[in-house]
Amino acid sequence: MPVVKLVVGTRACPARSRARRSILAAVAVMLGALVPAVAAAGGRQAAPARASQRPAPRQFNLPGAADPPAPVAPEVIVRGDNGRVVVRATKLAAPLVIDGVLDEPVYAEVKSISDFIQTVPNEGEPATERTEAWITYDENNFYLSCRCWDSASAEEWTANELRRDTSQLRQNDMFGALLDTFHDRRNGFNFYTNPLGARADQVVTNEGNPNADWNPVWFVRTGRFEGGWTVEMAIPFKSIRYVSGNDQEWGIQIRRSIRRKNEWTHLTFVPAATGGVTSIFRASAAATLVGLDLPPASKNVELKPYAISKLTTDKVRAPQLLNDLTATGGIDAKYGINANMTADLTINTDFAQVEVDEQQVNLTRFPVVFPEKRDFFLEGRGTFEFARGSGQGGFSGQTNINNNAPQLFFTRRIGLNNGREVPIIAGGRVTGTMGKTAIGVMNMETGYESRTDVDRDACAPPYGDCTPRTNFTVMRVRRDILRRSNIGAIFTNRSHSPIAAGANQAYGVDAAFSFFQNLTANAYYARSESPNREGDEDSYQGRMEYAGDRYGARIDYLDVGANYYPEIGFVQRRGFGRTFGSARFSPRLRGSKVVRRYLFEGAAEYVVNRAGDVESSSRTAHFLTEFQNSDQFVFDVNVDYERLLRPFTVSPGVAIAPGEYPFTSVRTSYAFGQQRRASGTIALTMGNFYDGDLTQLTLSGARVAVTRQFSVEPSVTVSRGRLPAGDFTDTLFRTRVDYAFTPLRFFSALVQYNSSDHTFSSNVRFRWEYRPGSEIFVVYTDERDTTTSGYPGLRNRAFVMKVNRLFRF
Repeated sequence: MPVVKLVVGTRACPARSRARRSILAAVAVMLGALVPAVAAAGGRQAAPARASQRPAPRQFNLPGAADPPAPVAPEVIVRGDNGRVVVRATKLAAPLVIDGVLDEPVYAEVKSISDFIQTVPNEGEPATERTEAWITYDENNFYLSCRCWDSASAEEWTANELRRDTSQLRQNDMFGALLDTFHDRRNGFNFYTNPLGARADQVVTNEGNPNADWNPVWFVRTGRFEGGWTVEMAIPFKSIRYVSGNDQEWGIQIRRSIRRKNEWTHLTFVPAATGGVTSIFRASAAATLVGLDLPPASKNVELKPYAISKLTTDKVRAPQLLNDLTATGGIDAKYGINANMTADLTINTDFAQVEVDEQQVNLTRFPVVFPEKRDFFLEGRGTFEFARGSGQGGFSGQTNINNNAPQLFFTRRIGLNNGREVPIIAGGRVTGTMGKTAIGVMNMETGYESRTDVDRDACAPPYGDCTPRTNFTVMRVRRDILRRSNIGAIFTNRSHSPIAAGANQAYGVDAAFSFFQNLTANAYYARSESPNREGDEDSYQGRMEYAGDRYGARIDYLDVGANYYPEIGFVQRRGFGRTFGSARFSPRLRGSKVVRRYLFEGAAEYVVNRAGDVESSSRTAHFLTEFQNSDQFVFDVNVDYERLLRPFTVSPGVAIAPGEYPFTSVRTSYAFGQQRRASGTIALTMGNFYDGDLTQLTLSGARVAVTRQFSVEPSVTVSRGRLPAGDFTDTLFRTRVDYAFTPLRFFSALVQYNSSDHTFSSNVRFRWEYRPGSEIFVVYTDERDTTTSGYPGLRNRAFVMKVNRLFRF
């Protein structure tokens, strides 16, 4: 076994009176579930016992509870009667050899940390497999090592991912830790690995909002022994922020998952309501780590120059580009101002290595959101997030109702215009904390871009085929209050509004309150100022949610003004007020060997326009069965109503006319657990669609692990509609192929076909981290037109080679 060492049919009525009655009924149901729930919350080598027989603490491990006295050598852990835990780190005279073999004397001389506690399936019970962990450090590195005992053979372990930071890695057998280096019980650095030695790292902000695109330099090796697997991790102090000095205290949570059992265990008690995958984010439940005499924090200067060459063909542009060869370079720099504050600088920024967007099916009249994938904007994003609240994990958001909430700051507004790349001349960012206050400042300058030969002086708003040189500024401040709550403010400025001559500003304040273990309240108020747009420029929201394990409830009101235009943000819908309510009952079946949990949820949403009419409504009944093997069965019934004030095109050549449309649909799906060799979700939606019918068949999130190194991820959606305006069949097909040579070198290909856009595209990438933090990329991308006869005709194509090198001082 491996050993791991870790170093750190019914019609919706549009009448407003009936809408109000439905809202009140939903609120009454939620409060009925909320009140009692809140009240209740107050030959193999012979292995040691498979799990500790000592009863695990069943207290809630409440934030703010007093820690027990620190352990005195040779003890390394003390567990208090209130569930709080204190562990002691051991300082080493010489560095560990990171090879995944636990043969250094320290493993015999220092006691291990064990007695892990289940979060799921059996909250508070001892883990079913023994875990022995060691926490050590020296002048340069923080180390986390582990001997993961496992009663199953290696063939039964779930270990089929080598790539860094993938969602699939979280579905493997896993060991790792969250380091709360400022001991604020809110934020931390998360590191974990699987039996193959794959790496994942995240920055966790406010007990949630994880940023997996933070990629520090650290090292991990895994190994096997007759009773399980081992891990050794080494995390250089240069790679993390902390306060130096003797007798420092951190927070630490250690987690292990055993995926064949769908079991998630932790060093301390973590409630099942946090879920399994997201449970590590609950920093307030982490243990206290003592015995840290930390070296002086370096200035942590990093320089990362790059060189790139491109061969480009673009037949859509006017004039066309045919095999245009260019070469350029740039640099990214990072400077640690102090232990809590970091400055980043980028010059002539290039993102050619980033994977292309995955196309999406959109049968609504509102634009879809594509995720940010560019490294510079992903790093530090937790600081700039506005009105997101604290991460709660758990089961909120099970229904498929869209809340239409706008984003005041959306980074894809910088350096992109209608999907086209806009050159970034330079940019800078400062992020960090001053006491209990988090600060973020960003300034970016983008250059002129044109799809045609439009003269720069002739480029005028509204900008479509061209973009003038533009400056973007974002300032964010957030103050921690109480134990797990915060308040904040944000300001954005865009020097050229894309819709009218002049600048655009937006600003807002937000608050997130967390009470007890599972009760949260969030609110924001925001306003924009745009040229030629006056009145109704505000947006605000208030939300309260109880996200317990057995019961859940949520009430939400959102208002977006007709002239609310934050031009570095994203607004899906304007001029409405939305009321939403939901109630959930999700019992766990302790005695069942097949079913782990049932979930019943009802939700209602009403959207009222500025004329006072119900423009949209949706009522959903949601039923889910979670099986012990991680599979899930879902059945939904949706009763919708839409009032269209203008026609919209649902598919090329098919437009739905203005009018009032009540319609009902059902959706059923079965998800095969992601720990399986072949996984994915199959879903079927059938029912009314406006004044016609819609049938949609979807295969999503699918993955076939052909070998531990080679995987295929197919996805397909076929939508067939029958409407008076015309019938349509839209097909979206996507397949990703990944081959990992090692955890540091992989090949990936993404192929997509979209019948509604008549496009066929491919994106092939090779990435090699040839030394820590330094990479080589080779990328090929093309897009083709399927309306041409024979093989799809070329629209554009690019071949890119990029090399960067990290220098650390």
